[in-house]
Amino acid sequence: MKHTKQQNWILYIPLILIAIFMLFPVLWVVSSSLKPSGELFSWPPSIIPQNFTLNNYISAFQESNFTRYLFNTVFVTVAATVLTLVINTMAGYALAKYRFRGSAVILVFFLSTLMIPLEALMIPMFIVLKNLGLYNTLWGIIIPPAATPTGVFLVRQYLMSVPDEMIEAAKIDGASDWKIFIRLILPLAKPILATLTIFSIMWRWQDYIWPLIAISDSNLYTLELALANFVGQYSVDWGPLLAMAVLTMVPLIIIFLIFQRFFIRGIMMTGMKD
Repeated sequence: MKHTKQQNWILYIPLILIAIFMLFPVLWVVSSSLKPSGELFSWPPSIIPQNFTLNNYISAFQESNFTRYLFNTVFVTVAATVLTLVINTMAGYALAKYRFRGSAVILVFFLSTLMIPLEALMIPMFIVLKNLGLYNTLWGIIIPPAATPTGVFLVRQYLMSVPDEMIEAAKIDGASDWKIFIRLILPLAKPILATLTIFSIMWRWQDYIWPLIAISDSNLYTLELALANFVGQYSVDWGPLLAMAVLTMVPLIIIFLIFQRFFIRGIMMTGMKD
């Protein structure tokens, strides 16, 4: 038993070192956001701030319309995530449990879209967006990327592990298709829904290219667009910029910590049944 513990420590030590190496840039950004501007470029650099200050965070709220950008980002992320969950869960369930002509072709079609570069879709997506009158609106950011082939594939693979006998038994008891989906499938699909929630929040919160194309009004900027434009004509105010970067990371970390248990289980279960 003692020998086994020693082997575990031999494995844990390099993993801990790798984790520290991966987290070092994040820790450096957090530390730098708490330094005054004169200390940011001091040599030799210090990881721990010598003159701790919160002025960078105060300036980030005062110099930029941070509250507005945060509201836009939260609204886009929440609305897009809800829409993504509804569309992808229903589509994944249909492809996993309904047998109809052309279902395999539809699945292959969904998966084949993963091989198309996003840049190749930008122009036709923008034309459709413009014709629908959604340009320069937050809904123009939310609706187009809501149905994701990755999400449909993950849900479909997970629901393949749900025994068909459970659905047949529910039908024998007189449950309708909607009741089976809402009361049986959704509770069983909590792990993959949590996984898809994390993915969707990360995609929408960190999205830069599509919001850059879909909106030009600065009042509709998301945090990623605001960060990219938080640059002066001749210089960069690094302190408030780093403070904004830290504030944009915090919600993602909190969401992952809340859903990590379901996230790991959902990823493991997606490949259990072919």
